[in-house]
Amino acid sequence: MQAYLFETLKDNEVKCNLCNHRCVIKDGKRGICGVRENQTGTLKTLVYGKLIARHIDPIEKKPLFHLLPGSLSYSIATVGCNFKCLFCQNADIAHMPSDHRGMIIGDSSTPEDVVSAAVKGGCKSIAYTYTEPTVFFEFAYDTAKLAHEKGIYNLFVTNGYMTSEALEMISPYLDAANVDLKAFTEKYYNKLCKAKLKHVKDTLKLMKSLGVFVEVTTLIIPGLNDDKQQLENLALFIAESLGTETPWHISRFHPTYKLTDRSPTPVKTLVMAREIGINAGLKYVYTGNVPGEDGEKTYCYNCGSLLIDRWGYNIRKNLIEKGICTHCGAKIDGIGL
Repeated sequence: MQAYLFETLKDNEVKCNLCNHRCVIKDGKRGICGVRENQTGTLKTLVYGKLIARHIDPIEKKPLFHLLPGSLSYSIATVGCNFKCLFCQNADIAHMPSDHRGMIIGDSSTPEDVVSAAVKGGCKSIAYTYTEPTVFFEFAYDTAKLAHEKGIYNLFVTNGYMTSEALEMISPYLDAANVDLKAFTEKYYNKLCKAKLKHVKDTLKLMKSLGVFVEVTTLIIPGLNDDKQQLENLALFIAESLGTETPWHISRFHPTYKLTDRSPTPVKTLVMAREIGINAGLKYVYTGNVPGEDGEKTYCYNCGSLLIDRWGYNIRKNLIEKGICTHCGAKIDGIGL
């Protein structure tokens, strides 16, 4: 299928304007993502409808804590990614094309199939996740548009590297996103992800201005992005540029893929980061990959009362009614609370 958002250059080269790498691709070659190919001066997507994963997940697994808590989300992905993260948790599918000589596999599906399966599964949303949804943008766009017509919410779990053109195109149908803000230095992004922090920050701010509900996730890796000053700067960026109502998820690292020389993140580091977020004025700060900790529960920022009692991906109690704290009447931010 012909890709969206590209321009033809001289000598049959094309420029892809889907993500901020803006790859210039020679005839017969692919972009950084490994799933978009220049075929005689026309950019083609090689993964349209080729789903490598489709599951029904709790919305909390994304993680999205302030969108329809306790609901189910039909979650899909194709192979491919536009980042090269050394710590990728889904490397077997995200980096399949780059790690296996361009290999692309997946079961054929249509947007209608996905929306029908979501309805049949009792899902209130569709999550474009597991790998980077930007690289299967055409399929995500067509599916999101159809889902929107059916009253189903759409959400991206993303690295935030899509261009403003792509984001503006899908924003009428994109209700929410969990964006990885992996660190707060250009050095980190360049060395560990082969990307630039600046573009992620710009995407986050544009999402907010377009009315997409945003939650942010940061995976804390010992010795790489756990510096207190860096975390303070990151938390202040969220508070000042995105708003104190933006939930921040601080997630625990476990050794994986090409980054196995680091130990799992100490829980005390997650607790420190959570305190930094709260001190920066953020109303909702969570710790992930450590079930049972208080950091996965939702508290009222005004009166301190426990509102949503979570254990892992399960909700044991929800005391929010119509977006309002039942103890003090404060407005709790989110969608469908």
